[in-house]
Amino acid sequence: MMTLKNTLFSLILLALAGSAATNIHAQQWDRYGGPGGQQFTPLTDISRDNLSRLSLAWTYRTGDLNAGFDYKGHSFQANPMIWRETLYLSTSANEVLAVDAETGEERWRFDAGIPRDIPYSESASRGVSIWHGESATCPHRIFLGTLTGYVHALNAETGEPCADFGVGGRVDMRTGVGDHDNLAGYYGITSPPAVAGDALIVGSAIGDNREVSSPRGIVRSLDARSGTVNWVWDPLPVGFAGSANVWAPMSVDVERGLAFLSTSSPSPDFYGGERPGDNRYANSVVALAVASGDVVWHQQLVHHDIWDYDLPAQPVLTTLEHNGQELDAVVVVTKTGMMYTFNRANGAPIHPIVERSVPASDVPGEQAWPTQPFSSLPPLVEHRALTEDDAFGIAWFDRRSCQRIIRESRNEGIFTPPSLQGTLLYPSYAGGSNWGGVAVDAQRQIAVANVNQVPAIVRLIPREELAALRSRGDLDGWQVSSQSGTPYVMARRIFMSPLGLPCTRPPWGKLVAMDLRASEILWDVPLGTIRDLAPAPVPNFAWGVPNMGGPLITASGLIVIGAAAEHSLRIFDLMTGEQLWEYRLPAPAMATPMSYELDGVQYIAVAVGGHGQLDTVMGDYVMAFRLE
Repeated sequence: MMTLKNTLFSLILLALAGSAATNIHAQQWDRYGGPGGQQFTPLTDISRDNLSRLSLAWTYRTGDLNAGFDYKGHSFQANPMIWRETLYLSTSANEVLAVDAETGEERWRFDAGIPRDIPYSESASRGVSIWHGESATCPHRIFLGTLTGYVHALNAETGEPCADFGVGGRVDMRTGVGDHDNLAGYYGITSPPAVAGDALIVGSAIGDNREVSSPRGIVRSLDARSGTVNWVWDPLPVGFAGSANVWAPMSVDVERGLAFLSTSSPSPDFYGGERPGDNRYANSVVALAVASGDVVWHQQLVHHDIWDYDLPAQPVLTTLEHNGQELDAVVVVTKTGMMYTFNRANGAPIHPIVERSVPASDVPGEQAWPTQPFSSLPPLVEHRALTEDDAFGIAWFDRRSCQRIIRESRNEGIFTPPSLQGTLLYPSYAGGSNWGGVAVDAQRQIAVANVNQVPAIVRLIPREELAALRSRGDLDGWQVSSQSGTPYVMARRIFMSPLGLPCTRPPWGKLVAMDLRASEILWDVPLGTIRDLAPAPVPNFAWGVPNMGGPLITASGLIVIGAAAEHSLRIFDLMTGEQLWEYRLPAPAMATPMSYELDGVQYIAVAVGGHGQLDTVMGDYVMAFRLE
């Protein structure tokens, strides 16, 4: 049991670690999302005035194009981090790569050796984390979480496993999540463990539409040297469903000794009849004490989730100016397209939150929560009900098909519950915002997020009707999940026309800037064109396209972003949204860029790999840019 003396000693070490890290953070990107997850660099070498000289410095290819995997999608979501002139990153095959930050040459490679013949519910590995401390074997450690539920510790200088961590350099995180068969590929880790002093805080990713009793969404603290468990926090009561896991990256305030988590929905996503109530701690921002795992505060942002509205993004630690005060804050964006701000110390909303009535469920057995929390900041996407006038198509029959579905579906705006007839989810389960999160410029008090604005259709099907629907082909093109333990199977798909374009008017993807001082949207612009999505004869319309990944803000007033399902990296003006620069890529950069400095030269690096679920070109590129 931890004594008061030990607790105080741990907090002192955390505070010292935070103080020592300040100078490093001024220049280098040493964790996912950069310091505080702000996706902001203080570097100013690259500016609006010299973008004509910005060019490719080097390209590195990982070799991971998903070859040999029978049932795993491909994506390359890594946000590289830097230490001692080396970039560290991971691939979706759970290989860790150390790359020379100046030349792009490989320094070492580690392969976690995940099996290639099992099904995986996820395809992501968003990066690795680094720890420095006294250790006889590995004083500098790279930590990787795998799609099979392990945490590996590697020597940052050689890539060799740290033998004193767990068993042979790894810890099996599947222990304690429930008695489930075939956990490999069903329970994994997609975001890097958060480093808090000498502790790692580790969440998980769970395929949460399969069953009521899915694996537990527990969060654990591990000793960074030995891998032993310090504490366990479970977001749901024992015996109450499963999931509500933390698959998004976490943030740590070392001075306060707090870890900030974004939790997901309980299982299954689209029917909550077996989990009545608001499902406390699910779909919430939660602040945990690093020393004990105790909840210090939490704010639930979706009650009794039946829309797959996980909190998908890293909580951002920043400073906000509000009512004449400077407040240490947490900023969060959600799949609902809303942005929330909280006092970091106590969780009090900085921009007020209002509970509003939302539509009731008409599905037997479901008790949807009667209200939902709406931010007073303007939404980043539309929340209204769709009308037949919103239907879009490049041919008359295309538009007519979309109109029919709008007419026949349940469609009452955001938080319309899933139904037996089919419900339009607007925004969809992909967002609004997703794991790319939000970039924050604390000096200018501007937050920037890329969002999706494409509806989805969700339908609950009585289990006894599934076979007949499948035999008739009525579910061709739908994603069908069993939701075992409930009376209903779930079917869903993005709302697309027969010709393969979204059924609603563009823009389908946007880049949005929020003025946090004025509490209003500063500007929004379509993000991307359809040139890499539409057939060749269709003109290259700048309609904004579906996107995954996030933005980077520079102190010189630039936004750097790929994200769109298009082979382009773009730079926008932070204050106006004007596009200033574009570079054509070999595949979409559906990741978040980062920036670093070597010998007085600023670099911008990004993973370029596309995304299998969006049916884009696949890639295995890391590309770095600098001024000529």
